[in-house]
Amino acid sequence: MDKIHLNEMEFYGNHGVFPEEAALGQRFRVNVVMETDLQDAGRSDDLKKTINYAEVYTLCKEIVEQKRFDLIEAVAENIAADILNRFDSIACVHVKVIKPNPPIKGIYDSVAVEIMRDRHD
Repeated sequence: MDKIHLNEMEFYGNHGVFPEEAALGQRFRVNVVMETDLQDAGRSDDLKKTINYAEVYTLCKEIVEQKRFDLIEAVAENIAADILNRFDSIACVHVKVIKPNPPIKGIYDSVAVEIMRDRHD
């Protein structure tokens, strides 16, 4: 199966279980990989035969910036469900939500969740 990647999209949202996360917000990064057949699009050079990346970006932006969740697992789940609901030609979607600065004492780069959903889930 062919794949379309949207890498390191960055948004500002108010997700987290702590009150300061909901009040102040923070940066989130999102990676999306969509599995679909790209042969017709490649042969025809026709946008209608592929997934419009701008639409996927906007969908992710709306979920991260306009909704509120305690868990980044819920952010990922909502992104995956919306992508599968909106684009019938996508067989499977992988979503990774990265939280660069969670309020955890320690030295680390980030925390993240990654999920994979297909039409059978």
